[in-house]
Amino acid sequence: MTYPRYTPLIQSLPAAVPFVGPEEQERQRGAPFAARLGANENLFGPSPKALAALRAEAENVWKYGDPTSHDLRAALADHMGVAPENVLVGEGIDGLLGNLVRLVVGPGDAVVTSDGAYPTFNYHVTGFGGTLHKVPYRDDREDLPALIARAHELGAKLIYFANPDNPMGTWVPGAEILTALDTLPDGCLLCLDEAYVEFAPEETAAEIAANDPRVIRMRTFSKAYGMAGARIGYAVGATALIKSFDKIRNHFGMNRMAQAGALAALRDTDWLAHVQAEVRRSRDSIARIAKENGLSALPSATNFVTVDCGRDGDFTRRVLAGLVARGVFVRMPFVAPQDRCIRISCGRTEEMETLARTLPEALTEADHAPDSVQN
Repeated sequence: MTYPRYTPLIQSLPAAVPFVGPEEQERQRGAPFAARLGANENLFGPSPKALAALRAEAENVWKYGDPTSHDLRAALADHMGVAPENVLVGEGIDGLLGNLVRLVVGPGDAVVTSDGAYPTFNYHVTGFGGTLHKVPYRDDREDLPALIARAHELGAKLIYFANPDNPMGTWVPGAEILTALDTLPDGCLLCLDEAYVEFAPEETAAEIAANDPRVIRMRTFSKAYGMAGARIGYAVGATALIKSFDKIRNHFGMNRMAQAGALAALRDTDWLAHVQAEVRRSRDSIARIAKENGLSALPSATNFVTVDCGRDGDFTRRVLAGLVARGVFVRMPFVAPQDRCIRISCGRTEEMETLARTLPEALTEADHAPDSVQN
């Protein structure tokens, strides 16, 4: 007998991951990247107070983390203006998404997302046997009315919508999302991914009551707080939904050093303001570099800028390959017509200088490739 005896679902799935990490690409190219601008990490780093808290808690790393993340949940509840019972802490938004899908999606259940949106969500839906249905972007934005209309057609149980959006950096006012909730199909849950909301205009965050059963909001310490490696995310939702996660979540999935660091980061509002200012400056730098090279930058409400290369996806893939070959790690949207763009994370002065030097070379190389065709 062949071991192990996989489930039919697992046997039907390809062995795949949503992203190839920059470390794997560095191993393949045999050299580190000079500018790591592809993962939307916070190159300006975490709060020094958060680092100090991490180091101090290291002495207690022999202990498991608090399974309820009590202190962090209480602080997050105060931060969000909700009750602690409305807050769940998890292993980044990725971990929270996996558990959410596990909670509400069974084999064959319809789930609606945007074609080209965050692939890790798709990975979880497929992994738990759900059926993905995708709606195209409209004007480089996720089309919430179209997503909801598709959910009505299918009787979908779950919709994924990011505001601001990754990979395009676009956004909609929170008031539009609040209005759209009244058009959701009965029994359909909106998963609102707000990973980048700290970088967005003030009116971007939707003023949704914490106990509204139609929506669950997700945020993270990976972006504005600069703690991607600590894997800390949180969700805000109705008390009954948050409590239901206790049925399936990894109760000891949070490490106590990360819990302590996140609590200190949340309290250091001065550092957050510093990072937000640095990101604004870097977005301006990326837009300027793009313009100097005859490209256009999409307006961004995130810590990255999506740059329109003005051609098709094949040309843009050559540009990306040229940047990677020159030690600049960037990514691009996967689906046409958004694949005419590259996505560049905000960085420090030295990373911007490296980008400014290498982008013209990559564009020239892509333009003179044998199969290059002018549009």
